[in-house]
Amino acid sequence: MSVIDVGCLQDLRQARHSITLSSGKRLVLFRLPSIDAAARPIGENPEAWTYYAMEAECPHAGGPMADAHIDIEDSSYIASCPWHAYDFNVETGESSYGIKACTFPVVVQDGRVSIRIAEARDLRLTQIEPVSEKVKFKHGPRVEPSGPPVYLSDDASLCDWCVHILNTSNPEHKIELTTHLFSIFATREQSPSPMQIGADTVAPPQEPPRQNLTQVKPGQMPKAGKGGNLKSRIMMLHALANIEQWAIDLAIDIMVRFATFKTDATSEGDQPQHLPRTFFYDWLKVANDEAKHFSLLRARLEELGSHFGALPVHHGLWESAARTARDLRARISVIALVHEARGLDVNPMTIEKFRNAKDGESVDVLSIIHNDEITHVTTGHRWLSWICQQERTNPVQVFRSNVQKHFKGAVKGPFNDEARQQAGMDKNYYEDLYGQPWKGEVIAGG
Repeated sequence: MSVIDVGCLQDLRQARHSITLSSGKRLVLFRLPSIDAAARPIGENPEAWTYYAMEAECPHAGGPMADAHIDIEDSSYIASCPWHAYDFNVETGESSYGIKACTFPVVVQDGRVSIRIAEARDLRLTQIEPVSEKVKFKHGPRVEPSGPPVYLSDDASLCDWCVHILNTSNPEHKIELTTHLFSIFATREQSPSPMQIGADTVAPPQEPPRQNLTQVKPGQMPKAGKGGNLKSRIMMLHALANIEQWAIDLAIDIMVRFATFKTDATSEGDQPQHLPRTFFYDWLKVANDEAKHFSLLRARLEELGSHFGALPVHHGLWESAARTARDLRARISVIALVHEARGLDVNPMTIEKFRNAKDGESVDVLSIIHNDEITHVTTGHRWLSWICQQERTNPVQVFRSNVQKHFKGAVKGPFNDEARQQAGMDKNYYEDLYGQPWKGEVIAGG
């Protein structure tokens, strides 16, 4: 267990503090009037205040819990996320929506405040900052001209939901539906009535529709520059937001398009294997992360005075999806282990550009995305390895052969060898690897 001393009681008089730990994990520390001390004068009486700590990102879609609205319900404090109003008990983390936030015990002793984290050792406080009381609604009014998103019935299958999300052009609706699907699928996995997969009952669209976007070819995208000015940084964030919106669809599409996949029986006595339910859970978690990433980037664009859709976008990632639409091995190889792995290479350089520009808020967003994308490449590596294990093939050879057949261009460095190794990919996967002839750049992310 780690006991993190966050400061002197008399120095923590702000209602909210943002905390960063040595692991990079971020928390929110709330200082709220003690509910059972209502009869006592608050003033400087330390017993009149209670401290609560919880994770800084809403588990629904990554909203900033530091900006949460606080209410009292049934003699408990409830924090509601400013993005989609998901509510969490600040002491237990429980929510009326069936998901749970991580909360941590706070101890006040000898005039000091400390947070206890049971599942980690040797954590230290890196930074603590007071949070402005002003709530930032990053997506503007909750009522949109197109109305609220359409939710499917309780008996809808996973594939029903996937096709519905793929056919949803409104990006805000796509975020809400994706995070809602992950929440109900995960919740029902622990119940006697898990969600039906619905394989081979519905067909995905040839290409997901987009709303109010100007499309150009990847090679015709305007150059974003080096991030030295606001215009350049907005262009970079807009390009990343486009990639993340496609990444939502790619993670959703892989579930419905390949729901009927069976491994090949390579020798007598082997039985073809269907995909286990954990495959669908893993890629739904990826989709949920991508929805979070898109929402963070979209919000940051709005904070900088722009909006998603203000600049042209390309559909390059979906073009790779179309080329791998008939083979799950090819889809994982090209999308997860080339495009997304390329994101691991370029993300640190992009983050450094924003850090040099002293754009700390964007650095925070991009750091969250980078850390999540390591786990997405891990997911791709895990499932390609699973298929190869069932089929008695070599995952490195299967990966390289699929890239050579279905990918356009060379898999070029510089490579982030450390992050790739974390995701399970050693240099045997990607060194000296070439696909089909191509003069463009490799799209990073997704």
